[in-house]
Parts: sequence; C-alpha cells; structure tokens
Amino acid sequence: MSIAQTLKHYTCHDLTGRLKDLLRDVGLDRAPLPVAKLAPLDQFHSGGLSATIELANELRLVAEDRVLDIGSGLGGPSRYIAATYGCAVEGIDLSPSFVEAANFLSERTALSQRVRYTCADALSVPFDPGSFDVIWTQHVAMNIADRAAFYSEAFRLLRPGGRFAMFDVVESSNEPLHYPVPWARESRSSFPITAEATRELLGNRGFQITSWSDRTEASLAWFAEREKSRAYDSNVQALGLRFVMGPDFPHMVKTLVKNLREGRAAIVQAIAQKP
Repeated sequence: MSIAQTLKHYTCHDLTGRLKDLLRDVGLDRAPLPVAKLAPLDQFHSGGLSATIELANELRLVAEDRVLDIGSGLGGPSRYIAATYGCAVEGIDLSPSFVEAANFLSERTALSQRVRYTCADALSVPFDPGSFDVIWTQHVAMNIADRAAFYSEAFRLLRPGGRFAMFDVVESSNEPLHYPVPWARESRSSFPITAEATRELLGNRGFQITSWSDRTEASLAWFAEREKSRAYDSNVQALGLRFVMGPDFPHMVKTLVKNLREGRAAIVQAIAQKP
C-alpha cells in the first residue's frame, strides 16, 4: 500500500512535455543547459543546491567513483555530481514520469553519457553486489516503511570501503508531525524515524558512521532566504517545485517548516561506510 501511495504522490502527467514548454517559456530552451539553472526545479530537498554541494564536499568525490542516487527524482543532485566531479551516476526512482523527465533533462544538460535513470524499488535495486563506491540519498528514507531492508540493500550494493550518504528528515519529539509535507499528504504514507533509531539501524546493518551533523537550522535559514528570492525572481517562481508537485506544494513546504520550528522534526546529514 505504501509504495502505491508514494508512487501516486510523485506521479505527474505529461511531465516531460510540460517541462519542454516551461523551459521555452523562461528562455532556457537552448542546449546545453547549465545545471545550476535547474536548481529551483530539480533539487527536491531542504537546502536545495547548497545542501547537495555540502554533502558532495563531505564525500570528497573523485571521477573514478561510481555513484548510485536512490530516489533520484528529477535528477538534480546526480547531474551536479556528474558535471562537477566527472563521476558516472545511476539514478533510480519509483516514478516513471520522474525518470523520463530526468533523462530528458540530462540530455538537455549534455550529461546523458555520464548519468542514467531507471525505474526501480529502493528495496530491490537491479544491480550486482558491490557495484558502487557511493550511494546517495536526499529526502528519500521518509517514504520507506522498511528502513532496515533499505539500509541492508544499500550495504549489499556498496563495495568494501564504499560510502552511504544521506540527508533526511527525522522525528525529533513525541509529538506527531503536521501534514501535508513535501513527501506525503498524510501520515499513512510517511515513515520518518528518530536520529537515534537511524544510527542504530545503520549500525545493525554493518555500517560504520563516519560523520553526522544536524542541518535543521541551516535548512530553516535556507527556507527563509528562498522566500525572499521568490519575491523578485520570476524564473525561480516558474521553475519551482510547485510546477511538478501541484498548487498545494507551497503549503506542504510551510508545514515542513512548521514541524522543524516546533521541534517535531529535524534534518540530519550523515555518511556511513561499509567496512
């Protein structure tokens, strides 16, 4: 049930066709399209492009790293990694509309030789054990009910010494979350757990945590700054995630911010290594 609900939440009719029209309307219909220009649209997580840059810097990526982006969405983080570091990146996502759009945007940014997207379930990824040097996830785990199976699959896919990078929302109090939020319109399709439970599950799966930081305040500052930028940049408004997620998306974001401010939720960034 949860997979069907999640897929429905992230399904957008004729997304690729609408993206073509949108890029033409905002004057971005010439190739190659700079990766940074798409950030308001394809960096689908708190902190946007700045959070992606920070996590990538923490990983110290090199061109030889093979990266798997789980829950790749429209592909913003994976295209940033490929363009900046020269890595080969595979992206998987449940949503066929997101996968099609991500591949289209990779063609438009001249990155289709380095980045590829396919439909797949994060609990059953169609790659051999030890296929990747890095597994990357940003705001993905909250949609996954069986977190233990998710971390076990990530462990299987990594080579020895490989790293699992995460940037996720966690529960931080006994008070329930307010809904809707960007990843779920109701609680039955939302599965955040506490930071403590996350660390325990990663350890139980065999991971060794090498870095861990709370990014809640930084994310709140980013949300505030983003609201200011929307007031004067028409392209930011046009390219925003409301275009993908629907007219109620700004309300979802405000609800997430409310949860963060009230201490019901927090945002953590972490890297865990496979021995």
